[in-house]
Amino acid sequence: MSGADMSVDVRQGVGGVDGGERLRRWRMVLGGGEADGTGCALTGRDAAMDAALGALYGGGGDAGSRRTSGARSAGLGGSAPNVARWLGDIRTYFPSSVVQVMQRDAIERLGLATLLLEPEMLEAVEPDVHLVGTLLSLNKAMPETTKETARAVVRKVVEQLEKKLAARTRATLTGALDRSARISRPRHHDIDWNRTIRANLKNYLPEYRTVVPERLIGYGRAAQSVKKEVILCIDQSGSMAASVVYASVFGAVLASMRSIATRLVVFDTAIVDLTDQLDDPVDVLFGTQLGGGTDINRALAYCQSKITRPADTVVVLISDLYEGGIRNEMLKRVAAMKGAGVEFVTLLALSDEGAPAYDREHAAALAALGAPAFACTPDLFPEVMAAALEKRPLPTP
Repeated sequence: MSGADMSVDVRQGVGGVDGGERLRRWRMVLGGGEADGTGCALTGRDAAMDAALGALYGGGGDAGSRRTSGARSAGLGGSAPNVARWLGDIRTYFPSSVVQVMQRDAIERLGLATLLLEPEMLEAVEPDVHLVGTLLSLNKAMPETTKETARAVVRKVVEQLEKKLAARTRATLTGALDRSARISRPRHHDIDWNRTIRANLKNYLPEYRTVVPERLIGYGRAAQSVKKEVILCIDQSGSMAASVVYASVFGAVLASMRSIATRLVVFDTAIVDLTDQLDDPVDVLFGTQLGGGTDINRALAYCQSKITRPADTVVVLISDLYEGGIRNEMLKRVAAMKGAGVEFVTLLALSDEGAPAYDREHAAALAALGAPAFACTPDLFPEVMAAALEKRPLPTP
């Protein structure tokens, strides 16, 4: 369709939207210029929104050429004040979810990561999980003047996640721990009716259409002593940034439950045990070093050495499974742990980002050992952990 034809079409209006509004929307989508065909001029707030979008997505050639040449599109340039102003503008004109997308695009397309080392930049951004990942990758290069501001940004995101995830996680896992402590003479309100009925089906009386419960099965109440041990083993390669953030928050939540002994281990080609920092997930995150190689076998060897009660232990490996170490040894360790009674869970990602890239051959090999590998959203993680604690099939997506 030619520009003139489209201009006529949008002026006619579609679906109850008058022609002027339809034309305005097309102009915002097309971005202006001689070829947009609308002939519509923007004013006021619309013009300001268009300028903020154009500074990131318009002009200066395509995104690939900008990344290659190091040039930036018109509107932001290399000026920190301009970037700070732009960050303020997009927070004014767009909802938080859109702001987060635009910030990620700005970091990727325009090479703005280094500007995040400046405190005034961090104060202007909209905090989210992806921004935390970027800050963690810059941690070692971050000047002292910026570190406190960066910690404040990370803490804000962590507190938001804890508020969203902690209560449901504790409730779900407390129920799982209670159910795992079965008793044979339960009080009435502790009876597990589903299991009791299944166990007494042989006592069904057709004439009364009822089951006589000769044997009652009930939920035990979990005592304050440790019932289960959980080891979170987290790949801290660059592609796992969001997973590291979520896993650190969940690790802190698990550590706050007295009936679960939680250990948190992060690895690349080296291993760092961050268990003693689990009371503060921000300390955990700043103890990570995103990037580098991957030696899953070495990390699992360390985790295996810390298992004292295999039948009461759940090991959660969070990794894309791109192994730089000894593949066969890694698989042997998983088989040995499962043979000893350990519940082994492999998560390819712990995030909301959809299907991750991962080593399919290693995933298939783990599945053959009875340790299926799958991506998991933060909302599903409590259910996965509950199933593992109860030794029942995992709710794979």
